[in-house]
Amino acid sequence: MTVLIPLLQSVLICSATWFLWKSLRQFIVKSSLDNLPGPPSKSLWRGHIPQIYGRHEWDFYKDIAQNYGPVVKLNGLLGNKMLYVFDPLALHSVIVKDQDIYEEPAFLIKSNLSVFGPGLLSTLGDHHRKQRKLLNPVFSIAHMRHLTPVFYRISHQLERAIAARLGSGPREIDVLGWMGRTALELIGQGGLGYSFDPLVENASIPVGDAIKTLLPTLASLAIYRRTVPYLFDYGTPALRRMVLEHFPDRRVQALVKAVDIIDATCKEILRDRKTALELGNEAITHQIAEGKDILSVLIQANMNAMEDDRLPDHEVVAQMRQVLRYVITIFLSFPYSTLIFAAMDTTSNALSKTLNLLAEHPEIQQKLRKELVEATQGGDIPYDDLVHLPYLDAVCRETLRIFPPAVTMMRETRKDAIMPLSEPIRGVDGAIMSEIHVPKGTVIQIGVHGSNWNKALWGEDALEWKPERWLAPLPAALEEARIPGVYSHLMTFLGGGRSCIGFKFSQIEMKAVLAVLLPVFTFELPKAPIVWNIAGVAYPTMSKEATKPKMMLKVGFVKDMQRS
Repeated sequence: MTVLIPLLQSVLICSATWFLWKSLRQFIVKSSLDNLPGPPSKSLWRGHIPQIYGRHEWDFYKDIAQNYGPVVKLNGLLGNKMLYVFDPLALHSVIVKDQDIYEEPAFLIKSNLSVFGPGLLSTLGDHHRKQRKLLNPVFSIAHMRHLTPVFYRISHQLERAIAARLGSGPREIDVLGWMGRTALELIGQGGLGYSFDPLVENASIPVGDAIKTLLPTLASLAIYRRTVPYLFDYGTPALRRMVLEHFPDRRVQALVKAVDIIDATCKEILRDRKTALELGNEAITHQIAEGKDILSVLIQANMNAMEDDRLPDHEVVAQMRQVLRYVITIFLSFPYSTLIFAAMDTTSNALSKTLNLLAEHPEIQQKLRKELVEATQGGDIPYDDLVHLPYLDAVCRETLRIFPPAVTMMRETRKDAIMPLSEPIRGVDGAIMSEIHVPKGTVIQIGVHGSNWNKALWGEDALEWKPERWLAPLPAALEEARIPGVYSHLMTFLGGGRSCIGFKFSQIEMKAVLAVLLPVFTFELPKAPIVWNIAGVAYPTMSKEATKPKMMLKVGFVKDMQRS
């Protein structure tokens, strides 16, 4: 006992000293980032965190995108310096050229690994590149063409579900809820060849319920997700599992149960799919997507790959969990202050925003409907025609430009780096800088909105939703800037080795759903205002005070409008 007390005192003194140094050094030690322009902080200790993650801080993002230049200094907790970056050359360095230096924050990688396994979102370096090499062909345009009938089949299920709820006339329905359920089924059938939700009332499938409850459970464990994953570097898997099973928190137990259900389902699907592939074409044709789903193609590619490139089964299962992570991220959205999920395709919210904007602009809605009706000619639009419809393409591109659903995408420097700039910037002291020294441990927020809203590149109307801009030549400055995004000069899907691998999948989803719904239904604004909230994935509510994701629109039949 006499030895233990001095030991505890020493630990407390060391901990207090470390905390004080961590807290105060940002105010004592001068940083190479101090000379960069940026808005003043409202809080000494919290910095700009309340603005970065505030639900209704859209004006803050417009301010830093328009008034401080392409590299903006922000303050994190305890005075830690952060950078908001949308300079094209700097972005190329962060996400392409020097991506091994600018990696996702360590706690996020560890958290994804502990929940979803060693898939794309949880691996780094050569391991990540190996997985990506095998997965890239699975998400190719050629494969998306084969999946289009699956997208149409589910979109028609949605059409029938909405029609059944309209009855004899227009009514307000929760469009976000239906877009979420549809996205769940689209990725379920198209991604895994598995049905999660038949889009009828009171349908309940255990794995579907687990998927839908996983995000809220994770959201309530935000603090744990920043700390507990580091503890999983120690001990055996059996010991870590035992700790989780006996952890005195019902939310942790709910998370374990959900992950177990998802894991068991993934393994079952993998076994069934491998058996079907081994039995040959007749067995494959009896699968939900007739062997054209992403998982079936992945398994076949994995079986045909060279031994060094082949993924073990547990990593294939991890990729399936990552697909399910994609599902749950597009199915629900929660404030970033409680959950960090970035770099994900968020089709359901993008579709909801598109319908919201079409309701606000009925003349654009009618013009798009006319194009779709003419192209439909009594049947589904073939893939090659669907992807090349000019006005549909313009509406989708413009929505994804003005409304990139993922607001906060972060990187962290693993060592000191030199960040190049497209054009020199003027520092606070008046000095001209053509490059920036970025210290190890600096958090970089990729300026997706800053790039997509940049008036110097897109023109003075950059903050306006104008689909017509895509029907004319784009500004020369934009073409010359060489934005490093993978899609249409946009940063919405990022770029480089960690870009959204499913962005083509997302595009076909959006276009197929709109092509089925707009010739049949009209969409008008509801009585209550729709409020879009900043989060890891931006989401709508039906008032500024509400927290539950929801978006009502007044939906009616086109034929009723034509009669009147």
